[in-house]
Amino acid sequence: MATMADVARSAGVSVATVSHVLNGTRPVLPHTRQAVLDAVEELGYTPNGLARSLVTARTRSIGLAVSTTSNPYFTEILRGVEAGALEHGYSLLVADPHDDPEHELTVVRLLHERRVDGVIVAPSAAPHALVAHLTRHRVPAVFLDRLVDPPADGISRLDQVCAENAEPTARLVTHLAGLGHRRIGLVAGLPGLSTTSERIAGYRQGLAAAGLPHDARLLVHGDSASAGAARATAALLSLASPPTALITANDAMTIGALRTLRDRGLSVPRDMALCCFDDFPWADLFSPRLTAVAQPGERIGAEAVRLLLDRLAAPDRPARTVRLPCVLVHRTSCGCEPETSEGTVHSPETSVHHPVTPRITPREESLRDRRRR
Repeated sequence: MATMADVARSAGVSVATVSHVLNGTRPVLPHTRQAVLDAVEELGYTPNGLARSLVTARTRSIGLAVSTTSNPYFTEILRGVEAGALEHGYSLLVADPHDDPEHELTVVRLLHERRVDGVIVAPSAAPHALVAHLTRHRVPAVFLDRLVDPPADGISRLDQVCAENAEPTARLVTHLAGLGHRRIGLVAGLPGLSTTSERIAGYRQGLAAAGLPHDARLLVHGDSASAGAARATAALLSLASPPTALITANDAMTIGALRTLRDRGLSVPRDMALCCFDDFPWADLFSPRLTAVAQPGERIGAEAVRLLLDRLAAPDRPARTVRLPCVLVHRTSCGCEPETSEGTVHSPETSVHHPVTPRITPREESLRDRRRR
């Protein structure tokens, strides 16, 4: 097995120079660096990661804590984090916090004990203990998808990256209003998450922009889960004046809402127009195909890695929050005709205008007929 000394002899340099090239601990002339890398490749030399970590106090590993098993959207983010980590020569340790504050703190502590160089976390709805732990131990960290408030002392070294939430949700509301809907329901996420509060804010902004009143009964929480959304959708359908259109605030809740609509014998979009936040891979396999807001999941993951590496290079720099735009993938579950809308991607700068005519679904017509009789 080749050693560092073998590489040094082959490249005609000192062992210290080989170490500087492999560990990035000191600038090396380009031609010298290339000679070392050529020798490494020719000899098949594999650096001793444990020894290198003792010298540099770095393990070149990143910890990632996201609920990939319960939220398909985070699988897309995982791909972005993994690609970004590998591109920069970092390994990835992944743990699932299950969106539970206590378990979240436990898995992040375990990742910290494994001496990862930094952590990337999609925080829970109550991340106070986690923030305190990261701040107290000065763990380089990036929060993704969900934002948290900085510590009370005003000192924050926690960088954050997420998608825009309010504006895309408002666009879904105004689009449905443009199709004539006057009672638009929202199945919101778990209270306490920034994504939940921001999408609710966008929902209200969209109603105001469309000149529609805010009816608190049309806003229900599905707790970011399929089962919760199924119950929330059932509650909306039980109203004396149920909505004619529905917005679900994440992909898991879209599944739950669709299940309840199916169980009630209701058709999308004939009986209920439907738009959703998150464009999961099989959204265009449904019939009708789902109109959705697509988040840049992989880009969010890659950006989180970039922020973390910047933090490692400059531990005391000011914290940064990065927001990335979403796009509206316009299909047919909203009630638009397939020949003009199906599969069209609209950027945040574009909008779709439709004549405003009050929407009356076949279900409402049936209820009106019964009242007349």
